[in-house]
Amino acid sequence: MMRRDPLRRILVLDDFGAAAPGAADWSGLPVAFLHDKLDAAQLVARITAEAADAVVLIRERSAFPADLARRLPGLRLVVTTGMRNRVLDLGACDAAGIAVCGTPSLASPTVELTWGLILALARGIPEQERRLRQGGWQQGAGLGLEGATLSVAGLGRIGAGVAAIGRAFGMRLLAWSPNMTEATAAAAGAELVGKAELFRQADILTLHLGLGPATRGIVGAAELGLMRPGALLVNTARGPLVDQAALIAALRSGQLGGAAIDTHEPEPLPPGDPILQAPNTLLTPHLGYVTRQNFQQYFNGVVACLRAWNAGAALPLPLNDAARA
Repeated sequence: MMRRDPLRRILVLDDFGAAAPGAADWSGLPVAFLHDKLDAAQLVARITAEAADAVVLIRERSAFPADLARRLPGLRLVVTTGMRNRVLDLGACDAAGIAVCGTPSLASPTVELTWGLILALARGIPEQERRLRQGGWQQGAGLGLEGATLSVAGLGRIGAGVAAIGRAFGMRLLAWSPNMTEATAAAAGAELVGKAELFRQADILTLHLGLGPATRGIVGAAELGLMRPGALLVNTARGPLVDQAALIAALRSGQLGGAAIDTHEPEPLPPGDPILQAPNTLLTPHLGYVTRQNFQQYFNGVVACLRAWNAGAALPLPLNDAARA
């Protein structure tokens, strides 16, 4: 067994919905749950005041850049839910001697939410429900899915899951990503096309790309201008994949028939954000991964890591060299 001092204080950050306490057995662990969003200065102050030597990050709600790692000399362990966290600097944690672990996660919750948004947007469910409550009745006609073209940008676990359900609806499937092969597209039952054709032929475009320098703003005015008038866009991947100003302009002009967006930048979305006033939008507060089952996966994994640390055992799902030492 490895020689480690037991953790003195563990802070679970950004537990906005107070979901973490009931999702796992935290008994015997010196843990506190923070339910408010803290900026970097507040975060350093709180971790320092609590003398916390471990923090738990829920996905990418709080960034953990190099500067933060350097300002927390007493921190020994970071556990992030899931296995990828683009706002967590693993190299800086290694340099500061901070071990980082991940947890298991499910792809199905985001697939399910994507289809909830597609169906709600295609059939105008929120607007039709609002009219009914106000004493009105049906107005207009929604988009039927059978025979419609679903363009899928990215065929990882989530994109492939979304495509499978599109097949069940009898949709025509097109797919593209910067490095996609014909074999990958065929395995998902989709036809590989070029980027321009993905946009040009879409009745519904759904985004499932990772965010990086090459994909930030990958959907801009030029791409949106290729889409059929009235086509729909769904983004449950990362907000910055889409140029927000271009998206709002396309919605206001009617080029786009609607957009459903689950991921935003920044998060939480500030009250005055322009997207809140854009027409024909369905907005959700990053619910893609938020299910009871997925939170159980997350926080059982967190607790397993914390208990392994205290027992001096090998850490499950290590993400950096400090966690493997």
